[in-house]
Amino acid sequence: MKHFKNESREYREARDRLLRSEIALREQIEAVARERRELPMGGRVAEDYTFEEMATDGSVRSVKLSELFGPGKDSLIVYGYMYGPNMKTPCTSCTSIIDGLNASAPHVTQRTNLVIVAKSPIQRILEFTRARGWNKIRILSSSKNTYNKDYFAEDEKESQDPMVNVFVKKDGAIHHFWGSELLHVKNHLGDQRHADMIWPLWNLFDMTPEGRGTDWYPKLSY
Repeated sequence: MKHFKNESREYREARDRLLRSEIALREQIEAVARERRELPMGGRVAEDYTFEEMATDGSVRSVKLSELFGPGKDSLIVYGYMYGPNMKTPCTSCTSIIDGLNASAPHVTQRTNLVIVAKSPIQRILEFTRARGWNKIRILSSSKNTYNKDYFAEDEKESQDPMVNVFVKKDGAIHHFWGSELLHVKNHLGDQRHADMIWPLWNLFDMTPEGRGTDWYPKLSY
């Protein structure tokens, strides 16, 4: 076992105990991922939803759910961005997540399809995202369809939720495969922590003695 300079015996014993826990956690993460991969096919999508996006010439164009699957890529990850038409500004936490996803998108899309969907009109969404510099990730508006309500990115009061959904195309049909249902299951701290897999911010804080805390959230600007 490696040792850092000047560490005490007490530190090394405690660190070794933690390492055993970290090993067990790594194995549990892979076990859960394996279980997720082995899910049977979910429900068939009943409607080929029509979204709107901005074309390269600046015009607004319609795009169907079925058209979001690139050649040779049969899975689609959809992140529900909390930016509804009645919200003055977008969700700060969602924005933090997409800051990272925008940078990762060129890598992600080598293997799978990835889009961001928000309920506001596409022009309103892009007024914000252009200034943010999100130029690598595909952004869509669901303002003219029921996707958000149907797949739990919006509740019955039209409040927006940051739902992650995965869809799979198989034998000419599109099926729902997985959704981040931990969003609706709070832990003892009242924090859903449903998007940690795509949001490294909190995991970085967890490496520090201060931890992620309970009273700090990202902002749109600093």
